[in-house]
Amino acid sequence: MRNYELALVLFSTLSEEQKVAELEKVKGLITRFGGEVVGVDDWGKRKFAYEINKQKEGFYYFIKFTSETSAPVEIEDRIRIMETVLRYLIVCLDEDN
Repeated sequence: MRNYELALVLFSTLSEEQKVAELEKVKGLITRFGGEVVGVDDWGKRKFAYEINKQKEGFYYFIKFTSETSAPVEIEDRIRIMETVLRYLIVCLDEDN
């Protein structure tokens, strides 16, 4: 098992219920592929340095999780097609990769 962090940016036009639902979907993807969510850091709404898809701000989340090495690829494949996600990035936190 390795430690990972998922940086996730959602559209700023989402309601509170939609944000929670999308976050739960992502956490569900992590557990679906054998991962375990360790923590979620909610940074709230932040302004971008430049426009992304005609948006000037978005909701930032940082999700720490542990999983096997094959899970991040599967998770990224599913997040890529989510319409409410502006940007995402999964990084490995282990030093020996």
